[in-house]
Parts: sequence; C-alpha cells; structure tokens
Amino acid sequence: MAQRINVLVDAGKASAGPPLGPALGPLGVNVTEVIAKINEKTKDFAGMKVPVEVSVDPSTKKFEVKTGSPPVSQLIMKEIGAEKLASNPKFEKVGNLGIEQVIKIAKMKLDSLNCLAMKSAVKTIIGSCVSIGVIVEGMEPRDATKAVNDGKFDKEIKAESTTVSPEKKKVLAQQLADKRAALEKILKELKALEEAEKPAEAAVEAAPAEGAAPAAGKEVGKAAAPGAKGAAPAAAAAPGAKAAVAAPGAKAAAPGAKKEEKKK
Repeated sequence: MAQRINVLVDAGKASAGPPLGPALGPLGVNVTEVIAKINEKTKDFAGMKVPVEVSVDPSTKKFEVKTGSPPVSQLIMKEIGAEKLASNPKFEKVGNLGIEQVIKIAKMKLDSLNCLAMKSAVKTIIGSCVSIGVIVEGMEPRDATKAVNDGKFDKEIKAESTTVSPEKKKVLAQQLADKRAALEKILKELKALEEAEKPAEAAVEAAPAEGAAPAAGKEVGKAAAPGAKGAAPAAAAAPGAKAAVAAPGAKAAAPGAKKEEKKK
C-alpha cells in the first residue's frame, strides 16, 4: 500500500528542509529527485502556496507527485497584477487578459477542469472573468468566448502560446484604459439622468399633499361646527327642506280641519 505525504510548498521553491525533507527521508526515496519533480510541476504558480501530495511505493521506492492549484480567480489576479477583484464587475474592470495568459491559466488548471480539449479549458477560464471584472483581449468575456468559437484564436490555442510580447502588453493596457473611460462616461450619463429625474419625482410626491389640503380643511370645518354653522348649509341645500321646516303639523293639518267642518 502506497504511503502518502501531503504538504503545502512555495511554488517552484520546494527544498529538502522542513516540512518536506524530514517527511520523505524515512520512506527511502531519493529526496533530491522528488524535490526536483515538485518544483517542475509547481513553477507556473510562482509566488503562491501550492498543495502537494507525494505517493511512495514502499517496496519499489517509486514515487508520484500530484499538485493542487489555487482557485482560477487567484491565478487571474496574479496574471493581471491586481490586488483585489471588482466590487461591481459590470462597471469596474480590474484587468485585461491576453489570450496567451488565458491559455497559461487553462494549462495550470487543466487537470481539475474536466476538459478534454484546450479550447474548452480556455472558454472555461474566460467564463470565470465575468464575475471578477476582467476583460479578455479588450472584450467582455461573452464576446471573447464568441471570438474563440469563431476561431479567432485557434493559432494561439493550438500552439498553446503562453507568452505575451512587450508590444502586446502595451496594447492590452490601452484597451483596458479605453474600456474604463467608456464605462466612466456611461456612469456619468446615468448619474446625470438620475439627477434630472429628481425634480419630476419631487413634483409627483408634492402633488398629493396639495390636493389633500382642502380635504383636511373640510374635516376641520366639520369638527369646528357640530350642528351649528356646519349643519346650516346642509339644511339649506337639501331639497324640500323649507316645506318640512315650515309645516311641522300646523298648516298641513288645516285642510283636513276644513273638510270636517263642511261635512258637519
């Protein structure tokens, strides 16, 4: 049964010192060879801590090195030199990846992406850029993915190019600056539109208050005239009110009285 050792090492800088050396010594393997293999497999993660598993067959002393890798977001941040991700990815762009950098990250994560082809791995990495505010070749991630599907970067993907030339770095930097300027302009326009709508909103909110004032006055009037002045207009306005008031049983009864006298 193979014996396993799991350690966290500085990518590309593993040594025979603690914790790796003392753990490997008792297993009877060639420590120098194991260290060299670890550094070879982790060199692309320079500057990061990488989990490593070393499996050793006690009978044959043969070993196998498996390395983990940091999350895709950390690898992207390292490539663009960003210290933090975007808080608002839609309007904040923290970096611009060249297709070569995307391929580099795809190669690092290929074992864990479950992708059979490099092109699929590249699209997976591009997809990860959406939520962290990163553009690719000056394009939004969805547009970059379409460009990959259309074969725009087939040459680089087929060759697995991972080096960005100094000239292209300047182009990528300018693309990022242009993108930021365009987004800033959009934000200013949205803010100006929002400011322009405020007076209209204030007028709409004020209108019900003005309309409610007379109604409030009526309520006050009713409260102030319990049966006196407040009741008089109602009585005067009611049709037939004069007849009801003027004939409370007197004149209305008189015709009846005259009829009785005639019968007699």
